[in-house]
Amino acid sequence: MTDTATRSREQAGRSSTAATDPLLEALAEDLDAGFADLVRTYQRVVYSVALRVSGQPLDAEDLAAEAFLRAYRALTDYDRDRIASLQPRSWLLTILLNIWRNTVRDRTRRPSQVPLDEAAEPPSPQAGVEELTERRETSRELAGMVALLPEPQRVAVVLRHVAGLSIAEIAAVLDCPEGTVKSHVSRGLQRLRVLYETPAPAAVTAPAPRRGQR
Repeated sequence: MTDTATRSREQAGRSSTAATDPLLEALAEDLDAGFADLVRTYQRVVYSVALRVSGQPLDAEDLAAEAFLRAYRALTDYDRDRIASLQPRSWLLTILLNIWRNTVRDRTRRPSQVPLDEAAEPPSPQAGVEELTERRETSRELAGMVALLPEPQRVAVVLRHVAGLSIAEIAAVLDCPEGTVKSHVSRGLQRLRVLYETPAPAAVTAPAPRRGQR
């Protein structure tokens, strides 16, 4: 009786876990159909993170596509229990960041940064750095500033304020202590504030010609 009841509770627990997220349930039932739902749900955040860490739209598209491709390949080897235990957003971003780091490592030279959004509106002076960073359409000015951050700070700030991950989730993605994540986010935002509040140097214009000069 006791063993039977224990097994029943364990089975019920597994079923409950799998049912907590309809997306994971769909993946477990039909990988192809479920994966289409996974892409539709997370493609925007995956691309947004790829865009902000790479700084280049074309690279971001390639990174996002490669991340989903590798995720699909991994899922073909996952059983139901492993799928049920996934945290899809953190899992996909972990794959994405690994691909990005490997891409950067393999390049012989650092690519030049380009504007993330040519049509973005200029940031409001009243808006805080956190609010600006969280906007889906990041301004060209702020995008350039984010690109100037050291990699650990850039990734932490993007994951926190673009992807909306918790400190614990970021720690899992980056495989580091939560205290380290908090430090990276804090220092990154502090540096962004300094960059944002520092006025750009005035443009140098040629003096007007004096009378009688051509």
